[in-house]
Amino acid sequence: MSQPAHLESGLPLATDGDIAVINLESARQQAWIRFWRAPERAGIAEGLVEQEQFAAQFLGDFRAFDRLETLVNQLACIEPQSSRLALIQAQFASMTHRFNEAKGYLAQATLRGAPENSVTTLSLSIDQACGTDLESLLGIRRRRAAESGRLEDLVPLGALLADLGMFEEADQIYRQALWEYQDVSPFAVAWACFQLGMLWGEQAHLPQSSRAARWYRLAIDYLPCYVKARVHLAELCLHEDRLAEAEALLIPALSANDPEVNWRLADVLNAAGRFDEAAVQLRTARSGFETLLQKQLLAFADHGVEFYSATGNDPQRALELARINVANRPTLRAFEQAHTAAVTAGESQVASDMLAAAAKRWEGTSAFDLSPLAPQCGESTKAMREYSFPGL
Repeated sequence: MSQPAHLESGLPLATDGDIAVINLESARQQAWIRFWRAPERAGIAEGLVEQEQFAAQFLGDFRAFDRLETLVNQLACIEPQSSRLALIQAQFASMTHRFNEAKGYLAQATLRGAPENSVTTLSLSIDQACGTDLESLLGIRRRRAAESGRLEDLVPLGALLADLGMFEEADQIYRQALWEYQDVSPFAVAWACFQLGMLWGEQAHLPQSSRAARWYRLAIDYLPCYVKARVHLAELCLHEDRLAEAEALLIPALSANDPEVNWRLADVLNAAGRFDEAAVQLRTARSGFETLLQKQLLAFADHGVEFYSATGNDPQRALELARINVANRPTLRAFEQAHTAAVTAGESQVASDMLAAAAKRWEGTSAFDLSPLAPQCGESTKAMREYSFPGL
């Protein structure tokens, strides 16, 4: 067991993060061997889905999606009408943000007799990711978290509270998830710490960078290879002109195939006046984003918007991806991103349409009241809300 150096009293001990990653990779490789020997055997494919999701989520290994596509195709050949296949197809589609497909697979899974709890859990995740009826979803999330007390139910509740602008309560729920965690996996604990970093670094109405940085550091202490935590903490360091620290955070993550690492490193190198090195990293980032967008457009559309709106310097590409993203998952965050992209691209009519559509869907919620879109929602925008906007 290990305890991060910065860990406050009351937070859990966990297995050393580097050892946990070695164990994950070993288990994943062995599971693939077992799968190819007997793909129909219960539990093997399901375990692989979780392991490959961990590889993508924590290690930045997006080749996991290619491997999962292979798994799904193999299962479809040997048991095309099984509830198990439909549920795994739904999980993979949801993981790659193909939410409409995921709903269709869930319907098939239900008809084929898939476990009700598995279907319900995934359905809730899809609704939350798409910003669907969040007030009703909140009641369900509260009940599930109260009944189980498990981190796996508490963290999604915290994320939903953050989406609704209830930041202090989200903080309390995330902390409760950590305090009550009874296992020793560093993945779960690092996930909760990362969510707290996101909450105070990016989601809160008044961001608190030092508070966010502390939680990102804890996530990395628990899981040194956590690519997203390194990237987000490096961003904070860059904004505070701590360039050496930002670079030191990013260099170990270059072995992942996450182009955001190259992008943020390019920013750091540019700030340090190392322009030739920065240009190399920027080219790698651009190529990496386009490769991911070609393979899994919906999964990476929002990341593409951020890149092309900033260092990628292609406002029209950013707007194109933003419109795809908001049509796929019309969350308030997606509308904010699309509106900003339209303004930057000089597309005033698109910006106006996005503002009106956002108000039509989100006005009246506490989250919208805190949104940068709210002050811009004037009478001319309100008058447009009776219209439907294509793809929204």
